Amino acid sequence: MQPISAPRTRLYSLNYNEIRTYLVAAMFVAGNIILPQLVHLIPQGGHIWLPIYLFTLIGAYKYGWKAGLLTALASPVINSFLFGMPMIGALPAIMLKSVLLALFAGITAQRTGKASILMIAAVVLGYQVAGTAGEWLMCGNLHEAISDFRIGIPGILVQIFGGWAVINYLIRK
Repeated sequence: MQPISAPRTRLYSLNYNEIRTYLVAAMFVAGNIILPQLVHLIPQGGHIWLPIYLFTLIGAYKYGWKAGLLTALASPVINSFLFGMPMIGALPAIMLKSVLLALFAGITAQRTGKASILMIAAVVLGYQVAGTAGEWLMCGNLHEAISDFRIGIPGILVQIFGGWAVINYLIRK
C-alpha cells in the first residue's frame, strides 16, 4: 500500500496483490448492495438517488482505482443477481458508468492528493458526461441516456456533497 503524498491527507493506492484491497472492495460492495435496497423502497428511488455509485466513488477516491474498479464491477452484478436490480438490460450502461467513476475518482485522488468539493464535483460530472455519451452509443436513445441528468440530480448532488463529506471523514480518521 502506497500512501499518496499530500499534506494532511491520507489517500491510498492499493494494489491487487494486497488482501486489504479485496477487504476494502468487499466493504464498499456491501454498501453498494445495502444502500440501493433501501433507496428502492422509494418509487423511482434508484433513478433519482443513483445509489449504486456512492460507495464506488468513496472507495476509489480513498483507496485507489484498483479497489474502486473491483467495487464498480462487482456491485451491479451482485445486485442484479440477488435482487434483479439493476435489470440485466441496464447492466452495461451502469457498469460503464461505475468503471468510469472508479477510474476518474482513483486517478484524480492519486494526481491531486486532495478531496475538495471541486475535485469530487469534477469526478462526478466527468463520469456522468462520459458515461452518458457511452450509454447513448450503446442504446441509441439520447432521451434514455440523459436520464441521470433529467431525474438523477438529487443523486448527483448526494455523490458530490455526501461523497466529499465521507471521504474527508475517512481521510482524517
